[in-house]
Amino acid sequence: MTQTVKLDILSDPICPWCYIGKTNLDKALAAIPDHPFIIEWHPFQLNPDMPDEGMDRREYLERKFGGKEGAVKAYAPVVEHAEKAGLNINFEAMQRTPNTLDAHRLIHWAGIEGKQTAAVDALFKAYFVDGRDIGDHEVLADIADSIGMDAAVVLKLLKSDADREDIRKRDAHSRQMGVNSVPTFIVANQHAVPGAQPAELWEKVINEIKEQLEAAE
Repeated sequence: MTQTVKLDILSDPICPWCYIGKTNLDKALAAIPDHPFIIEWHPFQLNPDMPDEGMDRREYLERKFGGKEGAVKAYAPVVEHAEKAGLNINFEAMQRTPNTLDAHRLIHWAGIEGKQTAAVDALFKAYFVDGRDIGDHEVLADIADSIGMDAAVVLKLLKSDADREDIRKRDAHSRQMGVNSVPTFIVANQHAVPGAQPAELWEKVINEIKEQLEAAE
């Protein structure tokens, strides 16, 4: 039996570095299809204090980065690394910065159905490519439907308080453990790899792990 290694990923679906980091990881996983990773996604909100209804994206960026110039400067490396990763982020289409608590609830429920990574992919695409408001319940139900989940059930859950507290607690726990930015990748419960690493680094990590597993057999 092939040995497996847990790869826990802390991420937020509105974090461009998380989108870039996942894209780079995906390239490495595709290059080494017999990789040992079993992936699980964990909630981390970049803006835990964001109002439930979200806010105008321009206002959010200017507030966060101290004006338009600061926002442009902060996003220059994002644009550069997204292009390197082959991603075309549609900044023009992104009108709102949502509160992502409900998106994290959807990722959690998708995990129960074995569709967690599909949910993460669909959320990234909805936000960064299609410019959709992933804080909106109807949008989230539509995303759930697109990956084969029951949209009516998801909508009902979103309208309730199901798992809200659990997501908040898991987020708080990660912060207590010292995580202060995402993406953060945790390999085999012990090695934390922060940031959007290039695919080459992941290939190296995967090959090293495979060698260690083979040596231990």
